[in-house]
Amino acid sequence: MKFVILAALAAVALAAPRPDKPTYGSFSAESAEFIPILKDERVQEDDGRYNLDVETGNGIFLSQSGSPDGPDGAVVKSGVYSYTAPDGTPVEVKFVADANGYQPQSDLLPVAPAFPHPIPQFVLDQIAFAAAEDAARDSSEEGYSYA
Repeated sequence: MKFVILAALAAVALAAPRPDKPTYGSFSAESAEFIPILKDERVQEDDGRYNLDVETGNGIFLSQSGSPDGPDGAVVKSGVYSYTAPDGTPVEVKFVADANGYQPQSDLLPVAPAFPHPIPQFVLDQIAFAAAEDAARDSSEEGYSYA
């Protein structure tokens, strides 16, 4: 009986379809486009400093440098990368990564509104109401009680 079960499992395993080429998610090796690396220059110094410049045939560009100048010898990095978004928009991001974290700068990144922004009237009305309540309470009572 064990032999029959083992033979059936082996038959199922051998009958399973096998892809000729590996697939990765919704992409397959057959549909993958070859993108040449046009530039790949890396320099690593003995003291921990480095420079990296990479450029690909589809317009991706990265230039980065770093050095162990941060606290406790942490590497401080700075650089720029650029590419073309799927909608055709050119993207360029300049960045610094140091003790304050990763700090990107780009015209395409969202920006918080300038402060101070206008305070809505209903908020000003509520602040005035609370101030009037406090003034009325202070004039009619000597202090707070927790009875």
